[in-house]
Amino acid sequence: MREETKKQLQRIMDQAVEKNQIAGMNMMVVKDGQEEMYLQCGYADKANGKTIERDTMFRLFSMAKPITAAAAMILFERGVIDLADPVSKYIPGFADQKVSVPGGLAPVWHNVTVYHLLSMTSGLTYGGNSSATEYAIGNVLEEVHKRLDTNHPMSTLEFADKIGRCPLEFQPGERWKYGVSADILAAVVEKASGMRYGEFLEKELFQPLGMKDTGFYVPKEKLDRLAVAYEQTTGEMKEFRENSLGIRLSMDVPPAYEAGGAGLVSTLDDYSKFAAMLLNKGNYQGRQILQPATVEYMTTHKLVPYQQEWFDKWWEMNGFSYGNLMRVMTDPWKAPFAACEGEYGWDGWLGCYFANLPKENMTILMMMQKKDAGTFDLTRKLRNVLLLGM
Repeated sequence: MREETKKQLQRIMDQAVEKNQIAGMNMMVVKDGQEEMYLQCGYADKANGKTIERDTMFRLFSMAKPITAAAAMILFERGVIDLADPVSKYIPGFADQKVSVPGGLAPVWHNVTVYHLLSMTSGLTYGGNSSATEYAIGNVLEEVHKRLDTNHPMSTLEFADKIGRCPLEFQPGERWKYGVSADILAAVVEKASGMRYGEFLEKELFQPLGMKDTGFYVPKEKLDRLAVAYEQTTGEMKEFRENSLGIRLSMDVPPAYEAGGAGLVSTLDDYSKFAAMLLNKGNYQGRQILQPATVEYMTTHKLVPYQQEWFDKWWEMNGFSYGNLMRVMTDPWKAPFAACEGEYGWDGWLGCYFANLPKENMTILMMMQKKDAGTFDLTRKLRNVLLLGM
């Protein structure tokens, strides 16, 4: 990578801190198995003057979803689960489901399957007020929050069972819509494996990959490394402390509900190991975590046309399709930023970002903690400078 490109990326990051667009962040690029670049700027904790460092820990939120997809793929290739399995095989609440229709409820044409969860075509949404489904799922998430600090917190399996009793927004497979599908998939993995979801991840992914700082909570001895979450207000970055999606933002207590779609914390280095495993066809330092054919399916599968129409409504994702809880670039010329055919990855609500570019044999990672960030203008600017300046 050209030195001028690195300097330009650092300038953009530093300016984002100076303009109170972010509190701080770090960024890594790995190409051909070698680290091309590591940059950092700003603060993990502004009030205490603690800067972002390489070992700073971040709440991944939706960047946990590709990890959940990989967990499901492990059981898929071992013959433990079938993608056509009805979710009701593992979660009783998904039996006899109904779909919300004008004037009431109707039976499902066919059951929600594991495949529907992986492609976000299940009919499940997040909470909100736009449909009966959003309202019902929002109530379940609110119950998770209310029980967080009680002696009977909601578990991963109880959450999934309650979600299964909510009406679907559309018939399974009929459309695409973002929602709690990954959280239900985590419960399926838990039930099918006979292990708590977090234990399964630790045994099958985190330990083999050496992801020592990734998990569903931060032990006391590591809490000083957890970045503060911020939200942008007029002229400043303000600390953000609200629990969200059933997750305790303090991350200081082992949760009963291990959210497969949002609940993990990690570091830039840890996540780079997961990304490297996928980029190297399931192999990491001589250990085969997933088979090459499994990784190919996981990272190239995309929506069918009538589902794609709904994904295309998310204009920032123009040029991408979706499959196995990740975006997959199918037409770079439609994208509103510099992109490469075949790249895949995802991002998180607080700004963590991951992309693997197989044809370039490259990984791009960014970590920050800003409310409602995801892929936003700073992410796009950094990508543009990087890819056009290689």
